Amino acid sequence: PVFAGMKGSAIENFSCVIYHIFLMNCTWQAGRDAPADTQYFLYWQNSRDEEEMECELYIKDENCRNMGCIFQNVSIGIEKAYFLVNGSSKDSLIQFYDEYIDLYEI
Repeated sequence: PVFAGMKGSAIENFSCVIYHIFLMNCTWQAGRDAPADTQYFLYWQNSRDEEEMECELYIKDENCRNMGCIFQNVSIGIEKAYFLVNGSSKDSLIQFYDEYIDLYEI
C-alpha cells in the first residue's frame, strides 16, 4: 500500500532553502509518533532525466537522527524536483514522505 507504515511516523514540516544559487539546505522534523530509533533518509531527483540521489551530508540532531541535508552544486531547472524521505526502525514500518517542489520558486 502507498501509505504502509505506522500512522504519524512520517516526517513533518519539510522545507528547503537555497543559498548562493547552488547550495540547498532541506530540513524536517521527526514524525510525532515515530519510534525513538527511527532514522530518516532523503533522496531527491532534480529532473526526470537525472538519477535519484541520496543526501551526502546529513544534518543530525542530538540523538544522531538525520533531520536535514545540505546539498552542494545544485542546479535549478524549470522542472519540479522530487524529494522522498523514508525511514527505518527496528520496531515498526515507517511511512514515507514525498513532495514535488519548484526549486526556482524557493
